[in-house]
Amino acid sequence: MDFIIKEDKNISTSQLQALYEDVEWFAYTKDLDLLQQACLQSLDVFSVWQNETLLGLVRIVGDGLTIIYIQDILVLSTHQNKGIATLLMQQVLNKYKKVRQKVLLTEEAPDVRHFYEKNGFISCDKGSLVSFAKLD
Repeated sequence: MDFIIKEDKNISTSQLQALYEDVEWFAYTKDLDLLQQACLQSLDVFSVWQNETLLGLVRIVGDGLTIIYIQDILVLSTHQNKGIATLLMQQVLNKYKKVRQKVLLTEEAPDVRHFYEKNGFISCDKGSLVSFAKLD
């Protein structure tokens, strides 16, 4: 596969809409300007492109020193299971290897659990940590 990786927060709303709607994350596309601002205000955004098509991205928030939070990681449905998400995750883990806390919250699914575990994450239900979330 011929693609490039970018570390750039400035992604057009049309590209974001195409990616987020493809994976059915419609809650994000209700306000595309807000989604674009969220990307711009993130600590980092790594994206994978094939020509002018956004294939996937990972968005990071946090201070970048003691904690990062992986807010979004998504790949076009036609390009899933081709190593793109792993490549994006490795970009994050390499850049922030000195950061002690790397946190994320995601939906439960066997393939999702496997993906994060193979990238070195431990589910809070299997360790000594507890996780809380308040979603409004």
